[in-house]
Amino acid sequence: MSRIFVTGMGNISPQKTWGDGTLLAEITAYTTDRLSCVEPDYSQWFDPRQLRRMSRVLKMGVASGSIALKEAGIAVPDAIITGTGYGCLEDTGIFLTKLVENHEEALNPTPFIQSTHNTIGSLIALQLQCQGYNQTYTQDAFSFESSLLDAILMIKEEPALNVLTGGVDEITDYSHIIQRRFGKFTSDNTSNLDLFKNENGIVNGEGSTYIVLSGAKKDYHVCVESVATLYKADDAALRKAINELLGNSGLTAKDIGCLLLGTSGNERHDKVLLDHADQLFPQSTVGRYKHLCGEHPVASAFAFWLGVKILQEQTIPGAILMPGVQAASAPENILIYNQYGGTHHSFILLKSCRDSG
Repeated sequence: MSRIFVTGMGNISPQKTWGDGTLLAEITAYTTDRLSCVEPDYSQWFDPRQLRRMSRVLKMGVASGSIALKEAGIAVPDAIITGTGYGCLEDTGIFLTKLVENHEEALNPTPFIQSTHNTIGSLIALQLQCQGYNQTYTQDAFSFESSLLDAILMIKEEPALNVLTGGVDEITDYSHIIQRRFGKFTSDNTSNLDLFKNENGIVNGEGSTYIVLSGAKKDYHVCVESVATLYKADDAALRKAINELLGNSGLTAKDIGCLLLGTSGNERHDKVLLDHADQLFPQSTVGRYKHLCGEHPVASAFAFWLGVKILQEQTIPGAILMPGVQAASAPENILIYNQYGGTHHSFILLKSCRDSG
């Protein structure tokens, strides 16, 4: 069975995760209930006239995809697969606002055309003149995992393929206000770096992560072993899923050098993950990441980037460690355990494959 290798990545997030530099050497702190992306200069990818017509999520998506392809040494991928929970919210807001203001008459169709979820993957294809398979998944908090599973199935059938896959979501003023009305995010203006100290609540987040996957090994030396999702699962089902995931890869809990938990700041939801970490992975180095990227449907894509970087650089940054936890040296296997809203649970198993053929 063909292995699935990571050959390139691009990540734009509330931290400076693009460009050169040590992994999470400088952490950006926020004292608001929303974490907005630290964005690069987009002029290296777009003509200035084109930039004026593009929303933030389109810029982030194309830029992160371009970074991933450049790292992989690929000009045009064989397929583009995108996961997004919200799609292009900015253009959706513009279209709906004009719909009301103009009394449903004389509407500009452009914001409507660019508001659909598949606009991000489509624009990347147009930029690259890629005419291959192009798919967008909008399965809420399973959107990135669904795109990942699709890419894995394609490469299992044709190992020579280079598949660009990722997760993209944005915050807009409208979307943030609406979600706050539901009491989804904290109203305390405390630092995001203190998110887990008092479990004060969830902070909103956004980001764009694209990765290139292939059956052909390159310099990254990291492969994707397995992906699993569970919806509204109880403790027994979650334990069974974890054991099956590890067992299918010939591993046990002792083999997991680093466990990345998608705790969000909600004490009740986080307790499930923390209990499983204590009971099943007492010997693993445990880290958390949503104080860096915020909570959003494709936050697991940020965790994927982080996990690959840890395996690639063979070091665990102190910024993600839980209090009192000492980082293990050179982890060989990383398990990402994400939760969203207490209902969506997902697992992604990453493995160092430096010795693989």
